[in-house]
Amino acid sequence: MTFSLDGLRRWPDVEAPGLVASDAADRLLLDESRSARAGLGDGELTVIGDGYGALTLAAAADGGRGIRVHQDPLTGERALAANAERFGFAGAFASLPLSPELVHGARVVMMRLPRSLEALRDIAGLLAAHAAPDVVVLAGGRVKHMTLAMNDVLRESFARLDVSHARQKSRVLTARAPHDGRDPAPRREQHDGIVVCAFGGAFAGTSIDIGTRFLLEQLPAASGDGATVIDFACGTGVVAAALALRHPGLRVTASDQSAAAVASAVATAEANGVGERVEVVRDDMLGAQPDGSASFIALNPPFHSGAAVHEGIAPRMFADAARVLRPGGELWTVWNSGLGYRPALERAVGPTRQIARNAKFTVTASTRR
Repeated sequence: MTFSLDGLRRWPDVEAPGLVASDAADRLLLDESRSARAGLGDGELTVIGDGYGALTLAAAADGGRGIRVHQDPLTGERALAANAERFGFAGAFASLPLSPELVHGARVVMMRLPRSLEALRDIAGLLAAHAAPDVVVLAGGRVKHMTLAMNDVLRESFARLDVSHARQKSRVLTARAPHDGRDPAPRREQHDGIVVCAFGGAFAGTSIDIGTRFLLEQLPAASGDGATVIDFACGTGVVAAALALRHPGLRVTASDQSAAAVASAVATAEANGVGERVEVVRDDMLGAQPDGSASFIALNPPFHSGAAVHEGIAPRMFADAARVLRPGGELWTVWNSGLGYRPALERAVGPTRQIARNAKFTVTASTRR
């Protein structure tokens, strides 16, 4: 099959009209990097933040091999693998964590700019520490999501920064001459007796977002009967750590599809002395959890797919939580009251009662039929 950006799919991420698998920023990055990529040897190209494979597979179609790739969401990683299989490029790349192995000796790096400045700082520091001295880093994005602060963050680790002309509301920053490199390390902050650790890009960073804080205030005593207790879409693992701290005999599973979240949740559990009782897994939804295995699930559902707001994400999460809950098990959910999730929870899980409500959020408990 001939490779085409228009032929890419987002699956297993949400697919719907208006949600695309590639965009103008991908095309601009590919055009701006073309001369730098020409003549690269195997293993000299790294791609970071590729949504669904546009950058990686277009580079493979141009002859690139041994491409090293990091994508924070697991759905993006799986979409890349599925798209690569369809187009015959499954052997052209390897998916890796955000680590020295990802960037060691890289001479060209294509990346989509993350929304978080701390995530960009972690990536830039890693590149400056381990990429080739003559590395060329091309970082692109949609203009509406770019800020001048991103230029300043890149200048912390690179001596030269060039800015492309805008095209189709997209722009590319090109960084050269790395210096003062450093490996990413979690930031730490204490809130109400819980130490929160966060790598760049983890939702809410080292703070506790107000929805999670409201959920923490309502959480019931958890069962210690051996059934699984889950912090679903765990972020930095605050709920998992709180449950383990409140119930010394409890074992908790914390699950998220974000690599940054998973690394942060591991660090949070260890910082609070509950690392041996909190198992953190990177998973798409709750795919690794058996049917009917959990007695309790806590959830603060996201409503973004990448940069796009989409109402279909939470109902999919409710349905998967229902699959994993045993009969009589409970899903405790915090949600922005304006989203009106209660009917969806009733349909997907079962009888749903309101536990608490404030000016912005509602906490409900849904019992599995």
